[in-house]
Amino acid sequence: MEVDWQPTADIATLRERARLLARVRAFFSDRGVLEVDTPVLGHGGSTEMHLASLFAEATTPAGHERLWLQTSPEFHMKRLLAAGSGPIFQLARSFRDGEVGRRHNLEFTMLEWYRPGLGLDALIEETAALVNTVLGQELGDKPGPPQRRRYRELFRQTLAIDPFTLPLDALRRLAGQRGGLDMTDSDRDACLDLLMSLEIEPHLGRDGLEVVVDYPASQAALARHHRDPEDGARVASRFELYFEGLELANGYDELTDADEQAARFEQDNADRRAARLPEVDVDARLLAALVHGMPEGSGVALGLDRLIQLALGKQSVAEVMAFATPRC
Repeated sequence: MEVDWQPTADIATLRERARLLARVRAFFSDRGVLEVDTPVLGHGGSTEMHLASLFAEATTPAGHERLWLQTSPEFHMKRLLAAGSGPIFQLARSFRDGEVGRRHNLEFTMLEWYRPGLGLDALIEETAALVNTVLGQELGDKPGPPQRRRYRELFRQTLAIDPFTLPLDALRRLAGQRGGLDMTDSDRDACLDLLMSLEIEPHLGRDGLEVVVDYPASQAALARHHRDPEDGARVASRFELYFEGLELANGYDELTDADEQAARFEQDNADRRAARLPEVDVDARLLAALVHGMPEGSGVALGLDRLIQLALGKQSVAEVMAFATPRC
């Protein structure tokens, strides 16, 4: 049987990838941000409803255990923050089950960094600076400063609905019509995510960088909440950055309250049980680090393969990876 053994990226592209990785490292070195390296395996995984974690069965000093392949290096990096690391970044191998396509791969590289004492507005500017640093020399013209868009206003302008107040039945009907799917039993966030991906995201960042802010509080994950000045609705202190219709980065004003984080993990697993999805082990060591005290600040995760894809003008992330799924 003939086996396709060759890499999915050509060698010239891999040399260009290495050059861009060096540029990323120089960006953080110039700012005094420490590069760290944390495990891809952990005793806890991501409990988020819309992420599918992979796990491995392993023999450890504690016996036979289930260890989770990290969907991002977040939990380990936050433990370093609690231990006094100061600002840190990482180029981390990350894993998400079922995510294979032009913009996704089962295993991918996440660029993640944390800035103790830095507010979300300042992190947005730094994220845009990083993207401009990587893309500017490749595209011949930097994308420029980001334009900010409110999540709620995007839905009003594009779909003529208020995503916070539209009744769930009406939202399910709209999502089903636009997506050609049966959304009868879908929750609110699943409907909003579908509409966002189909109707709004493809148009974002077409004339430069765009940042979406003030997501629903239910989409905060590990972020703080704040009040929408319009009507006092709770919203997530979170942003996503887009360029050329592609989501590149997701940043948070990081939650530091251990009790609140534990309650969110518990609710996530309750939602998983209700949806007949497998529960995910909660990271008890992260919660212990939050109890000890993690400094307030902000953090962001950026899909590095996507950014390199854009910089090099490729059509898929597989073209900038040595061995993308399924050729791994």
